Parts: sequence; structure tokens; C-alpha cells
Amino acid sequence: MTGSIHPSSNAGATAWDADALLIDVRSPGEFASGYVEGAINLPLDRFVQAYESVMPDKSRQIVLYCQSGARSGQAVQFLAQQGYGKVVNGISAGTVALRTGHPIRRD
Repeated sequence: MTGSIHPSSNAGATAWDADALLIDVRSPGEFASGYVEGAINLPLDRFVQAYESVMPDKSRQIVLYCQSGARSGQAVQFLAQQGYGKVVNGISAGTVALRTGHPIRRD
């Protein structure tokens, strides 16, 4: 990646803002099976169509996660290309829960 945008591909590489927006890019079924409290479910297959309405502030830190970090990594790269400067791949719900102190909820 060129320029000044350096999305983190490692959940531990960047300090996370207390008000970071948490985005779970897994399917609705995966989300219901266990998500970080406060996270928004925006599945990767709907991401391009809906990201602007969910994440209008390009300066706010956004932490994305999925099951293994692969799908959230794709979303991080996409957002960086769209001009979002503070995007982080949080890898998984467990990692994000540990880093934020938010509990994991199940529907």
C-alpha cells in the first residue's frame, strides 16, 4: 500500500481508540452465534453496498473482525482504498473482546 494510509493487519500493532467502531463482517448466522457487544454486523457480501451508511466518518477508528481475520482483512484493504485512515483488522471476536473488554453476546 502506498501513501500515508497504513491499515493494520495485526490486531496488536495499533492502539485502539475507546470509541472505535466495531464491525463484524461475518454472516448473520455467525454473528448470532457470538459477537462482541456493541459490534455492528455488516457481512462481507453486503459490505460494498452498505459501508458508507454504516461508517460515514472516515476519521473514526474502525476495528473489523470475522472468524480468522481473512474476511476482515479484505474489508480493511477496501476501506483503506476508499480513504479511511484508521482501520484495523481485529482478527476475531475473541481477540476484539479481549482488547476492548467488551463481552461476547449470543442471540
